[in-house]
Amino acid sequence: MVDPDERLRQIIQSLREHGHKITPQRVAVARILVGCDKHPSVEEICEELQHDFPGVSQATVYRAIMLIKSLGEALELAFPDGGSRYDGRRPYPHPHLICTRCKKILDSDLDTLSGLTQELAAESGFQISSYRLDFFGLCPDCQKKD
Repeated sequence: MVDPDERLRQIIQSLREHGHKITPQRVAVARILVGCDKHPSVEEICEELQHDFPGVSQATVYRAIMLIKSLGEALELAFPDGGSRYDGRRPYPHPHLICTRCKKILDSDLDTLSGLTQELAAESGFQISSYRLDFFGLCPDCQKKD
């Protein structure tokens, strides 16, 4: 289980180590990224920030996320429809379960992936630096609605 407070400290430390300002907006974006297990979009983060930062723009939120992502502290999940969602809890490649109806995204850990990655690298000669593995279907809540 990821400790949101520890993840937030890690992101702030990374910002400091790379010479970036620790602004209230950046901290608030990071707090949402690490405190949310649903992989929020820029729009969702911006909406959540409106209470504490009225008028904060999507551009400000996007820049904060891109900075955090550039430091390796957030994972972007881009989709063909042009939308992206972000994971600040686990900023490393891992499988996701994605509901095709409600768009819920769940994290998954599969121990077999490290073996699969090594096997693929050995078989292909590729030096694998990252991967993305998504499983699509209906979540239990959406199945109950049928």
